Amino acid sequence: MFYQIKKGLIILSDKKIPLSLLKDPRCLLAFGFGSGYSPIAPGTFGTIAALPLYIFLMAELSLVAYLIVCAVSFVIGCYLCDVASKALGVHDHGGIVWDEVVGYWIAMIAAPQGLVWVLVGFVLFRLFDIWKPYPISALDAHVHGGFGIMLDDLVAGLYALLGVQLLAYFFY
Repeated sequence: MFYQIKKGLIILSDKKIPLSLLKDPRCLLAFGFGSGYSPIAPGTFGTIAALPLYIFLMAELSLVAYLIVCAVSFVIGCYLCDVASKALGVHDHGGIVWDEVVGYWIAMIAAPQGLVWVLVGFVLFRLFDIWKPYPISALDAHVHGGFGIMLDDLVAGLYALLGVQLLAYFFY
């Protein structure tokens, strides 16, 4: 992967990403507060950016409040990711990571408390997001726009949620 900072631009995957995009709050969120600018594994760094938000803001919410935040974040994410992809002229650029943030939060719905479960959710979500088992791969290939960017990570989050809940059922 090519990475270079030159004249206010980060060059990642042969697509120049203007640093000025972070001045737009919509792009700041879509790029995971800048974590999506990582030259290596931006999706993983986007998921890492979701960890403190989960630990310090989301984990203590009631289940109903948590689900509302996830739903609202998904809907807003469709808009944010669409804006960022149009600004870049690339559909689902690796640097757009709000979908990873929300996908991770979905994986952590009703998860047991504790660092072990934070890490289990992280690993399972990244596994399904990278592996893209059916129907994730089909959604990723055929559903476009901000909704498409968000949808495949929603399903990866649901797969990870199932894994977290099964592990919690048998081992918690």
